[in-house]
Amino acid sequence: MLSEALGEALETAGVTLQEFRELLLRLLNYGVLCRAESQTEQQLYDRYLRIESLVGEYLDVIGVSLFHDRRFAYLRLYPPGASVPGMEDGPEAAFAGGLRARLRQDEVALLLVLRLQYDKALREGQLDEHGYVLESVESLAIAMRNLLGRSLPDKIVERKRVFNRLRQLRLIEYRQDEEMESGEAWMRIHPMIVTFVTDEALTALEQGLPQTDPVEAEDVS
Repeated sequence: MLSEALGEALETAGVTLQEFRELLLRLLNYGVLCRAESQTEQQLYDRYLRIESLVGEYLDVIGVSLFHDRRFAYLRLYPPGASVPGMEDGPEAAFAGGLRARLRQDEVALLLVLRLQYDKALREGQLDEHGYVLESVESLAIAMRNLLGRSLPDKIVERKRVFNRLRQLRLIEYRQDEEMESGEAWMRIHPMIVTFVTDEALTALEQGLPQTDPVEAEDVS
C-alpha cells in the first residue's frame, strides 16, 4: 500500500523508485550532500529538490531529521534526538547507530578553530561569493596554538587523517595534490561549519577540551 502510493508520487515527479533509493542510500550512508562537491552530488541534490516532500516524509518515519540550507545548497541528516539548526529540539531518544559521528579530540579541536576562523572572516567580510573562507594550514596552526594551546599533529599520516576526516564531513575543501603537511597549503572552509559547530559548542573553548576518549558528535558522517 505504501509502495503503491510512493510509486505514484514518484511517477508524477518523474523519478523512478531506483533513483529514489539511490538518493536515500547516499544520504543515509554519507549523512551529507553538497551540490558543489561533485557532479554526482549535484545530480542527487537537484533530484532531491524534485521530491523534497517525499524524502522528508520517509526520513520522518524513521525519526531522522534533515537540515536543508538552500543558500549554500547542501543537506545534512541528524539522528533521532539530535538538535537541528533552526528547529525545536526533538524528544530525547536513545540512539547508537551510524548516524552519529565519532570524533577524536584532535578533530574536535580543529573543528572549533575552523569555526572561529570562519566567524573572524565573516566579521571582516572575507567570504567568497559562495560563502567559503580561504585559510592556510599555517594560519590554522597558529590559531590552534593561540586559542587552544595545541598543535596540529606532527606526524604526516596523522595530520592527513584529521584533514581527510573533516573533508569527508564536507566541512573543508582542498586539492588532492596539496601537501597538507606544509604550512603553505590552502583549504576552503565550507559555510556549513556554522551549523555543524554550534554556538553552544564554542563554550568548550572556555572550559578546555576534556581529556577523554573520542567524543560523539550529534551530527552525521
